[in-house]
Amino acid sequence: MIKIAVGGTFEYLHDGHKKLIEKAFSMANKGIVHIGLTSNEMAKLKMRRVDDYSIRKTNLLKYIESLSIKGIQYSIIELNDAYGTTLTMDYDYIIVSPETYSFSLKINELRNNLGKKEIKILKIESVMAEDGIPISSTRISNREIDIHGKLINKSKS
Repeated sequence: MIKIAVGGTFEYLHDGHKKLIEKAFSMANKGIVHIGLTSNEMAKLKMRRVDDYSIRKTNLLKYIESLSIKGIQYSIIELNDAYGTTLTMDYDYIIVSPETYSFSLKINELRNNLGKKEIKILKIESVMAEDGIPISSTRISNREIDIHGKLINKSKS
C-alpha cells in the first residue's frame, strides 16, 4: 500500500495548497495520505495571525470531502514540530512545493542518519497568481491576492 506525506499550515486553503493535496490523493491509488497540519503553537511562529487549528482542519476536511475521493484512506496529523511523522514512519513519497523542497532534503538526510530509507520527493510547481508570481499565504495575508491568485485592487485615496 502506497503511503504519501504532505504538510503545511494551510493558513488559507489557496489553489497552491489544493494542488498539493490533489496530487497526494492522485498518487495514493488506494493507499493512504497523511496530511500534517501545523499546530497552533507552531503557527504562532508565522509572525501574523493564523486561524485556530480546528478551523484550518475543518476547512481542509471540507475540501477533501469535495474531491469525492474513493478508496483512499487519509488522516490529518497535528504537527507539533517541523518533521511530524516523517522521521518515524515510512512513506513512499512526500509531496512538496518549491518553497519546502530544501526542507524535504533535510528530512531525508535525518532519515539516513537514523538508518531509515529515503522518502521519494515529488516537487510540484507553484501555482502562479495572475501577475506571474506564486500564490502564497503571505501574499494573501498582505491582501495582494485572493486564494485563487487574483490581484486585489487597491483603491487609491
